[in-house]
Order: sequence, then structure tokens, then C-alpha cells
Amino acid sequence: MLPRPLQQLAAVSLCALAAWPQAQAQGQAGTKPIGGIYTCIDAQGRRLTADRPIPECSAREQKILNADGSLRAIHPPSLTAEERAERDQRERRLAEERSAMADAIRRDRNLIKRFPDEASHQRAREAALDTVRRAIRASEFRLRELANERKPLLSEAEFYQDRPLPPKLKQQLDANDASGEAQRSSSANQEAELGRVTKLYDLELERLRRLWAGALPGSMGPLVQPGSASVGVAPSPGTKTTPR
Repeated sequence: MLPRPLQQLAAVSLCALAAWPQAQAQGQAGTKPIGGIYTCIDAQGRRLTADRPIPECSAREQKILNADGSLRAIHPPSLTAEERAERDQRERRLAEERSAMADAIRRDRNLIKRFPDEASHQRAREAALDTVRRAIRASEFRLRELANERKPLLSEAEFYQDRPLPPKLKQQLDANDASGEAQRSSSANQEAELGRVTKLYDLELERLRRLWAGALPGSMGPLVQPGSASVGVAPSPGTKTTPR
């Protein structure tokens, strides 16, 4: 009579040989086997055995046995399309969170390196605001120029109160109107930019004060620019700011 371990090995081998034609006929699920004997209980309660993942047990856990019948590994159930979509969405969300955290850490480190104290941050604030203020003054100057250019055109137009304006004069007045409207729109945008830059430096300063006090980089989340959803830091001194 054979020893018990040899009896178990013989039984497992016979099961594998009996399942071989069935596994070939099924064509399997296209999964590359990792070696060993796959065994599982299907939905009908039958024990199935094969040399690779068993399609009838794709939604069930499958044991992978060594030749001596000992457990080598567990083959997990295959995910449904909905489960795979949920897993992929969860992994994407985690990847985005990790990326956002790494970005926040990097930006905080850059911020505190760029501004070691409040005086350096104040200088950068004034430089950025001065750029916008110069643009506002340029728009105001251009509006005064347009107003002066318009005066002689209006004086000439008074001679044609009851008649159509000459094409050239009308063209000059229309061009003056369009230029004035463009400058007023630009000036309004620059005023809004002035407020945006001021708010951004206020937020930066609040964040820097916490970093200077010992807060860990990235611990406060991303720095969001006022009026947008983008993460950023205030422009460097001398950087040209333009209306968004």
C-alpha cells in the first residue's frame, strides 16, 4: 500500500489528467498560467481542476496547488466590467491626489526658498503691482490722447449737422470711438488684475507666515490663484502681468 503523501499526489495527478481535455476544449480565458494545478468549486458545486485559470470559476477564488498537493498561491476572482471601471477610477483619483500633494510640496518649498522673510515678499508684491499700475497709467494717458484727437473731429462735424458726414471724417470718428472703447475695456481689466495680484500676495503671505512658523510644505494643500482653479504662486519681480 502506498504511503499517504504518495496517494494524495496520485489523486491530484489523476484529476489534472482528467481535466486536460476539458481545459483544451474550453480554450481557457487567455490568461497566462503561473504554473501549478488550478482547482475550484464552480457555481454548481463541482470541483474543477486544470493546469491554468478555469473559466467557469472566473468570478471565484481559485487555488493553485503544487504537484504534491500543497497550496502555492490563490488566483483572485476576475473583476466585472463595472468593478474594473470602479477600480480604475479609484486608482486615477489616488494618483491625482498624490500628484497634487507632490506639487503642493514642491511649490511650498519653492515659495519659502524665494521668500525667506516678509521683507522679500513685500518687495516682490510692490514690483508686481507696479507693473500693473504702469499699464493702468498708460491706458489713462492713451484715453486723454484720444479725447484730444476727438475734439477737432467733433468741431468739423458741426458743419454737417443736417448732412451726412464725409466718409473720411466718419471713419476717423468711428476709429476714435473704437480705440476709446478698447482702452476703457483694457483699463477695467487692468484694475481687476490689480485686485487679483493683491489678493494673491495676501494669500501667499498668509501661507508663508505658517511655513516660516514651521508648517510642513504641502500640509496646507494647493495655493489657488484668486479667480481661477489653477495652482500657482505670485509672479516673480519684473514679470509682466496681463489681463486674464
